Amino acid sequence: MSRNRTRCAYRGRRVFLYMFMGLAAVVLVWRAICLQVLDKQFLQDQVQARHLRVVTLSAHRGMITDRNGEPLAISTPVESVWVNPQQLGGEQQRIPELEQVLSLEHDTVRRLLAHRSDREFAYLRRHINPVLAAQVNDLDIPGVYLRREYRRYYPAGEVASHILGFTNIDDVGQEGLELAYEEWLGGESGAKRVIKDGKRNIIEDVESISRPRPGKDLKLSIDHRIQYLAYRELKKAFQSHKARSASAVVLDAKTGEVLAMVNQPPFNPNNRQKLRSTHIRNRAVTDVFEPGSTMKPFIVATALESGRYQPDTPIGTSPGWFRVGVNTVRDVHDYGQLDVAGVIRKSSNVGISKIALSLPAEDIWTLLSDVGFGVQTFSGFPGEASGLLPHHGGWNAIETATLAFGYGISVTPLQLAQAYAVLAADGIKRSVTFLRDDRVAEERRVMPARVARQLRDMLEQATGPGGTAPAAQIAGYRVAGKTGTVRKSESGGYSDNKYLAVFAGMVPASDPRLVMVVMINEPSNGKYYGGLVAAPVFSTVMSGALRLLAVPPDAVPLLQTRLDSKEEPA
Repeated sequence: MSRNRTRCAYRGRRVFLYMFMGLAAVVLVWRAICLQVLDKQFLQDQVQARHLRVVTLSAHRGMITDRNGEPLAISTPVESVWVNPQQLGGEQQRIPELEQVLSLEHDTVRRLLAHRSDREFAYLRRHINPVLAAQVNDLDIPGVYLRREYRRYYPAGEVASHILGFTNIDDVGQEGLELAYEEWLGGESGAKRVIKDGKRNIIEDVESISRPRPGKDLKLSIDHRIQYLAYRELKKAFQSHKARSASAVVLDAKTGEVLAMVNQPPFNPNNRQKLRSTHIRNRAVTDVFEPGSTMKPFIVATALESGRYQPDTPIGTSPGWFRVGVNTVRDVHDYGQLDVAGVIRKSSNVGISKIALSLPAEDIWTLLSDVGFGVQTFSGFPGEASGLLPHHGGWNAIETATLAFGYGISVTPLQLAQAYAVLAADGIKRSVTFLRDDRVAEERRVMPARVARQLRDMLEQATGPGGTAPAAQIAGYRVAGKTGTVRKSESGGYSDNKYLAVFAGMVPASDPRLVMVVMINEPSNGKYYGGLVAAPVFSTVMSGALRLLAVPPDAVPLLQTRLDSKEEPA
């Protein structure tokens, strides 16, 4: 009996076990059906939710070109290496391999992971070349990823660097026109939702949140050909005269457009590691200096406008010096009796001081203010200086006299160029711009046309035989201009061995198209006069620019006479 009971109990347990296993199988099959058929969408949503990410779509920065469409600044796509510290922390054994490929110092990555251990994103190296990016990708290290970004590149290098400025590593303008027109050039980044796999690779685009708005292109007034000429010649003069710094500006007298602007010493915006703060500022716009004798034409303009003087009005300059109170104004030589035109031609300090002291100070101040001294040109360039023009109410006799030959007033090279452009434009002052614009520039008459033309004739004499700047002459063209040789101000007075060499001029003198100002700061190789140091730069640059712009010669008879004199007699 007991044996039968045992057999029955065993059979019952086996039946129960079979039933339990069968029921479990049914439950598992049902669950699989639910998961794979009935609840499929729910599970897919859960997977997507765990791998759904919002990624930023970088906006392409606008290109900067010269007036002819030549690229001056472009943004090129590059890759940057970033890491997820929480993922990479579990791959300690592969960190040395990563550091070797990226040429990083030992323990650089470990220090980064320790510092950013609570984050999911950290840049490791920005803007690497495509070959290196491919090597990083081939490593296939969990937690190490590549990100597409843009890097600013400047094809002209240091030739146009002071005008353009540069962007930072995030492609945001920091200096120059890159900063001034950041909103125009920068654009706006976009965003989209994507699904990423376990390796953070995008496997599906889900939706677009916002489209990136590319930056707009910017066309400058700069002519890269003239820009290069100015850069080359200014650099040559800067080096040969062992100067401390130098600046040059070329304006289109008809439109007020800046065709070229260069400075020395230079910097290369493509090499961020060697940027020096003393080299990156645009000295032609931000630095001021006393203009010296380049100020004299504007004193004469006031005199001519007053009606009390004519170009042939005699001015006595003997014996080469002139007492103003307890102070003495001196000329380099005793020029004797000069007319007003001769005062400009010989650059007589005595003659211009006598003229200035005979005029109302308010009239001088008004004209200087009208042509642009003491106020910004409003070119839109960041950090532009306004210079200094003291109010006439505080002038005494010696201050009036010294201001007449360019001391006690400060200007930027761009301001001085704009003022000479007034003489070139028959007394019309035009707004200065760095942009190529077909619209008519804002303009205002600030000087009678008659006066401006008379001054051009005088300035043409200054570049001829017997003038201070024959080195500014250009074969086939009439040149009008004025030199300046300025003692530098220092503690306690003016230096006896530090000078500024300046030349401001225009061509062709009969109907000026181009205006150029050249300033060489502290030439120290023996020569320091404006006519010897700055005027030759003007001549070479303008000679090339006139031909590039196909400006017709206005001194053909003079040029033919020179050619005929070189021919062999028949």
